Amino acid sequence: MVESRKITRRDTLIAVAGGVSLGAHAVWAQHTAVPPGATHARVSDIVARFMREFQIPGIGIAIVRADRPAFVRGYGIRTLGQRGQIDVHTQFAIASNSKAFLSASFAMLVDEGKLGWEDPVVKHLPEFRMYDPAVTAMMTVRDLFVHRSGLPLGAGDLLQFPKSDRTREDILHALQYLKPARGFRAGYAYDNCLYIVAGIVLERVSGLDWDRFVTTRIFEPLGMQDAVSNVSLVRTNHAGRHARLGPPVRGMGQLKVIATEETALTGPAGSINVSVAGIVPWLEVQIARGVLPDGRRLWSDAQSNEMWTPQTITESTPGPTRDMPQRPVMEGYALGWHVADYRGRRMIWHRGVHFGQITHTALMPEQGIGLVVYSNTEDPEPISGIRYALLDLELGTPAFDWLAATRKAIAKTEAEVRTLVGGGDIKAPPGGPTLSLDHYAGRYRDPWYGDVVVARKDNGLAIDFTRTPIFKGILEPFGVDAFRTRFPTGAEDAVVTFGVSEGTVTGITMKALSPLADFSFDFTDLNFVPVGQ
Repeated sequence: MVESRKITRRDTLIAVAGGVSLGAHAVWAQHTAVPPGATHARVSDIVARFMREFQIPGIGIAIVRADRPAFVRGYGIRTLGQRGQIDVHTQFAIASNSKAFLSASFAMLVDEGKLGWEDPVVKHLPEFRMYDPAVTAMMTVRDLFVHRSGLPLGAGDLLQFPKSDRTREDILHALQYLKPARGFRAGYAYDNCLYIVAGIVLERVSGLDWDRFVTTRIFEPLGMQDAVSNVSLVRTNHAGRHARLGPPVRGMGQLKVIATEETALTGPAGSINVSVAGIVPWLEVQIARGVLPDGRRLWSDAQSNEMWTPQTITESTPGPTRDMPQRPVMEGYALGWHVADYRGRRMIWHRGVHFGQITHTALMPEQGIGLVVYSNTEDPEPISGIRYALLDLELGTPAFDWLAATRKAIAKTEAEVRTLVGGGDIKAPPGGPTLSLDHYAGRYRDPWYGDVVVARKDNGLAIDFTRTPIFKGILEPFGVDAFRTRFPTGAEDAVVTFGVSEGTVTGITMKALSPLADFSFDFTDLNFVPVGQ
């Protein structure tokens, strides 16, 4: 375990793409460009090979070592078909990597005696309600962070993603209608909604909302240039969004530019945007266990232990193999961080996924290593591969061909998808409507999501998710009393199944059309019933 210590100010090595320098910035780091050595050439070689192999438009890298200057560099272009290079100031949406900033915010409040990790949530938020009143009473502040609430995977994410007109109060209210999938503290299922609730608790206790707190208590003391608390504050030098939209499904096919589909509502669950230059002080303060360069603390050594101590087991395996050196003996979720063994060392890590971007953070605290890999594509495997390759480089471990392993993983996934859906569009199962189309039209309501409207359009039907603008499109027959959506490009489609009894529609259930759909498209948790017009 790294001892807490005073970190002296030092120069940070900047390998700058396109001749753009960092310049001086506040408090922590006065970064000075130093000619890169062999290690830095090897980093660039790893990144370049992955970018060529997997057609990645742009990458940002930051590597921090306790014993030497940091490496920071941007590669490639911001957006396909447009001018503009990725440089060290290009902002990326770090998505769920934001969660660690929220846990650090709470750690600071615990140090100040303003709350405790074991405080009941209702102590600070009396209107908080879960589906089970017993869970409402037992839920602690710690439980908000560690994905053991009993909620289904990604429960309630359709309230936030894609863009909607919801408020955080809407999410708080909806929780009481989300049915659990397992017992309280009985297992792991990742969620975002409880982080939104934690953000409300943060404001109640501190008097500052999420945006103001993270800016004034973390970004500014650390001198995190280019860091903003939500997407509405992003400047012009930002990474574009790219995705493979099929055929046959999203995640396959040619890479295309897509629109941003998140709002400030995601808040502490995933709203921070920052550059690789801006994230360096955050990596450094993590490795220093809360200590600033001048010896002051943002949080105590004890709180570093709290944030990095696993609370919920997420995976248990026999351990690494020759073909899977990354497979952990044990992995758990802590407070805004995953914790696992990697190459016989402790790794603290998280991934962030937003529409069109994926980012990775990894800390090896005992080795004094921190790094990030930011991308402007939502292809997950190559970014993981780069992360592992860079960690191996920093650790000096035996060589492993991460590029070949990534290529193999992608090929396996694509083969499985094509076995299920074929090479073109997804084929409809047999059967069709058993009623006239007018019988399916109407307004339907789910207790946590709200309303959808099914209406006649031309010779068919259309559906409107009334609170999510991008979820509007025609319905095509897709089996017995089922239809598939045709949402605008970039939105995951759903299979909409009507319950029919004695010639009457009794309700609607849904599921994602694609086997690769992200869990945040939690159509499967919806249960609509007819309501009056």
